[in-house]
Amino acid sequence: MSEELLTLRPIGHIRTQFPQKFGIPRQSGLVEELQARVVFEEEYRIREAFRGLEDFSHLWLVWQFTESKGWSPTVRPPRLGGNRRMGVFATRSPFRPNPIGLSCVTLEGVEYDAPDGPALLVGGADLLDGTPILDVKPYVPLADCRPEAVGSFSDQHREDRLLVDMPSELLEKVPPPLRSALLGVLSQDPRPSYQKDPERVYGMAFAGLEIKFTVEGETLHVTEIHTA
Repeated sequence: MSEELLTLRPIGHIRTQFPQKFGIPRQSGLVEELQARVVFEEEYRIREAFRGLEDFSHLWLVWQFTESKGWSPTVRPPRLGGNRRMGVFATRSPFRPNPIGLSCVTLEGVEYDAPDGPALLVGGADLLDGTPILDVKPYVPLADCRPEAVGSFSDQHREDRLLVDMPSELLEKVPPPLRSALLGVLSQDPRPSYQKDPERVYGMAFAGLEIKFTVEGETLHVTEIHTA
């Protein structure tokens, strides 16, 4: 069989609080408080194309990895400490033969009458700001939910959380609608899993802010917040 070239065109882009990869939750749905907006290319801003979508509570976003170059047959999953290798097809790693990602998000609303609408308001996305969206599909519980499914090593770290210590004077620098989302992101431990130095100061860009923090044991200490 001759090799066929498949061309995919983005139907839109997503706007999130993450201008950089560092800090993005490792999977969608881990921080439901995160709000994002899917803006479609003009040719797809047709009301009829969205008819009935608001009757679904969750969506699948099919999207393109833009920060990964090339693929690798084995990768080091962060949740395994960055030391143990797994096959790329046994992970959600971005270093894939085709740089395609899949995220399940909550549908918070359809903005039919926005100047750039219809646009989608979604929750819990794990995407870089500006990520190209290739497709949107409704999440169908009858077919998509498998309670008996086994998640291999991901199940072992499902409840991993850090206690976040953020002084009130720093929390006040964060706009109120973003506070719960930021605390949720920090509790997921943005650090690479192999870095355990309690003296190291990390910096994370989030919604126009630069967040500085350290991690000691199971507690993350926010040390500084300023405008990026």
